[in-house]
Amino acid sequence: MGTCIASCLFYCHFFLLFKQCLLTLLDSPVNKSGKLQVYIQSTKGVLIEVNPTVRIPRTFKRFAGLMVQLLHKLSIRSTTSSEKLLKVIKNPVSQYLPPSCRKITLSWDAPVVNMREYVGGLGEGESLCVVVGAMAKGKDDFADGWVDEKVGVSNYSLSASVACSKVCHSVEDCWDIL
Repeated sequence: MGTCIASCLFYCHFFLLFKQCLLTLLDSPVNKSGKLQVYIQSTKGVLIEVNPTVRIPRTFKRFAGLMVQLLHKLSIRSTTSSEKLLKVIKNPVSQYLPPSCRKITLSWDAPVVNMREYVGGLGEGESLCVVVGAMAKGKDDFADGWVDEKVGVSNYSLSASVACSKVCHSVEDCWDIL
């Protein structure tokens, strides 16, 4: 099971919510172990690939400036190498996902599942793509056309960042990532 990759796609509406989710994911052991790939899709349809080694600015002002620079230049390179840390890529995101990938959307109004059991129930060699709507309100039908199912991760309304954290912890537990 340790060869699986978890992908996470954000459909972002509010920069601050999205930034919190991004920090949660990039700071997680599942990312640091090399088993997470993050993509961002804006409400305008811009798709961004996030290098797992990128360090996101902690202040909102610097983060917003980085995003503006990315949208103007279409990529952000490392200052110490030619590696691209953030880059705008062509849609759809499905072309970048592994062939055997279960795609789910986290939703507050979907049936609640135990994420540890859900991740543990993945087939041999099956990957997981989790779509997170980093938005404060509104319908969460942005990925209905291409995901396999919607799941809830709690009986309570959670922030997108906390939902991401629950998914990361479940993946780490199931894939023995300490």
